[in-house]
Amino acid sequence: MAESSSDSAPVHAQGAGPRGPAAWLLQGVLYGLFALVIGVFSHWPPYRHLAPDTALVKLSLVHVGKPVADCRQLTATELAKLPPNMRAPTQCPRERSPVTVELDIDGAAAVRTVAAPSGLSRDGASAVYQRLPVPAGERLLQVRLRDDVRADGFAYTLERRVTLAPAQVLVIDFDAGKGGITVQ
Repeated sequence: MAESSSDSAPVHAQGAGPRGPAAWLLQGVLYGLFALVIGVFSHWPPYRHLAPDTALVKLSLVHVGKPVADCRQLTATELAKLPPNMRAPTQCPRERSPVTVELDIDGAAAVRTVAAPSGLSRDGASAVYQRLPVPAGERLLQVRLRDDVRADGFAYTLERRVTLAPAQVLVIDFDAGKGGITVQ
């Protein structure tokens, strides 16, 4: 009938045999090889962030453009056609203007870009990111930003002479609280 479990031999999972000194030695060798590979690739090949005598200018900004149109007052008949919960007297467009950014370094055009607003309704922020390696030394930076399609010209401008050391990273950003375009 049924055999008792004390009469049967112990059952091991397939592949999980007893571990002897040879298995421990093999595991130690494999860990050592893994550590050796990590050590070799942490020092070779050599990595240089920038070439010698080179600095880096990063144009990195996120900015919400102005609305593409002005808000307008709805008439009484327009309000009457709307459901009661949507009867706001003023209607404002959600869509934002794209952000146009121009960067000149020493009088030469380095970046010319138009960043579209994010979001399905194009009502989010526009983002610009450019990484520009430049020779170290004194440089003249001219940055211009337009954030309103209804206005001519650039709303924000900055002209600054900077001295860049080798391997220095200079970041150009936009901060409305600090007056617009910033250089750090």
